[in-house]
Amino acid sequence: MCFGCKLWQDYELPALTFQYTLHIAPMLFANVSGSVDDEGTCQCSVYLPDTTFPVQNAEQLEIIAATLTKKFEIELSQVREYSKKIELYQQQILNLTIRVQHMEKNSISYTELDFQLLKVEINDLERLVTQLKFSLVGSNVIVEQIYLEITNLTILVNELESLDKNNILAIRRQIVDLQKRLKECEEGTNKTTVPPYFPPGSCIHRGLLNVSQPYIAKLNWRGFSYKYGSWGRDYSPSDPENEVYWVAPLNTDGRYLEYYRIYSSFDDLLLFKPMYERRITYGEGSGAALYNNYLYYHAYNSRYIVKHDIRKNTMVLRKELLNAAYGNRFSYAGVSWQDIDFAVDESGLWVIYSTENNMGNIVISKLNDTTLDVLNTWQTRQYKPSVSNAFMLCGILYATRPVNTRKEEIFYMYDTSTGQEGSISVIMDKKLDTIQSIDYNPTDQRLYVYNDGYLLRYDVAFQS
Repeated sequence: MCFGCKLWQDYELPALTFQYTLHIAPMLFANVSGSVDDEGTCQCSVYLPDTTFPVQNAEQLEIIAATLTKKFEIELSQVREYSKKIELYQQQILNLTIRVQHMEKNSISYTELDFQLLKVEINDLERLVTQLKFSLVGSNVIVEQIYLEITNLTILVNELESLDKNNILAIRRQIVDLQKRLKECEEGTNKTTVPPYFPPGSCIHRGLLNVSQPYIAKLNWRGFSYKYGSWGRDYSPSDPENEVYWVAPLNTDGRYLEYYRIYSSFDDLLLFKPMYERRITYGEGSGAALYNNYLYYHAYNSRYIVKHDIRKNTMVLRKELLNAAYGNRFSYAGVSWQDIDFAVDESGLWVIYSTENNMGNIVISKLNDTTLDVLNTWQTRQYKPSVSNAFMLCGILYATRPVNTRKEEIFYMYDTSTGQEGSISVIMDKKLDTIQSIDYNPTDQRLYVYNDGYLLRYDVAFQS
């Protein structure tokens, strides 16, 4: 017979001891049920927890926490000490800055002792801040800023020491002069200046002064693939207020001029409402121009020029332009097949081209718009393939060149009235890389630009 087992547990030792007794200790023993085996031995089954309480780990954790607390208090005291030092250094820098400014503004005759004292104080500050930098773990923004200010003070003192009285006075005069000019510039910017008015069709001004930002009318009516072409407004001296616009994109090969459209107003052009669309066979290049209801263009693969009636869509006249180079011999830079370029200004019809005799330089001829006879010719020294395009304005040729993908410069001019050529610099913004044609209209005094398929328009300002 088995009355049970009493279990004694020791939390300090993992081993368990079983004792068979009838006495029960309230805290150290516990009753469990038992059984007798075949040999008469009493056996008990006891289930204990998986783990015992980690007393050693708890003690170790308590020691680590105490150590960290002590280290934190030490670091905190160092931070307080650094903060006091930083405040002291900032005050010393402020005092030095005031002294330097006082010397710069109010004193003319500096002594060597003044600069030596400043240098000693600055070197002392630099030494202390360097020590502070190395004593800190990691980077500190405030310390780095103080170090930078000390370096700047050193440079400033060295510069002041190298200057004498005359140099200081000269610099002050320059500063006063710059301040005066800046004030005048600001006042001029705030003023609204009204550009002088010049009647349309007149040339009482002194030439081109500037152009406006481009007004992007739209993409040409044939689409983005038709990058080459020309467009503009008809100039009719007998009826200058009549609004007639033409758009003549070349075929996608950039050579054939086959179709053009005529619009009776600018609004119709924006709304794709042409007065009529016509086909011709064939023109070449982007040099076409509309003058007094006649379209003038270069005949394909020849040195012939053509006068075309847009109302009847018939060729009125075809005439050879003597000695003109053709076949893409001397076209504009970046623009193929524009060997012969027509232009219109206040005085009538012009043609811009090159000849072998003039070695590819630009040649300007004034044409009789009725007979296409050459009335006069001027030979320039400007190589035509080095310019991106050209136009006429009051008898003056203006040529352009690219500055970058978004800017063009009007850089060259030739005055046919005096035979003088010269430089000019007027920047034109553009939408895309290449300008295929530029046409000037005397009625509204605007430039019409065909820019990689887009129709751009610029207002022109003149010199008074």
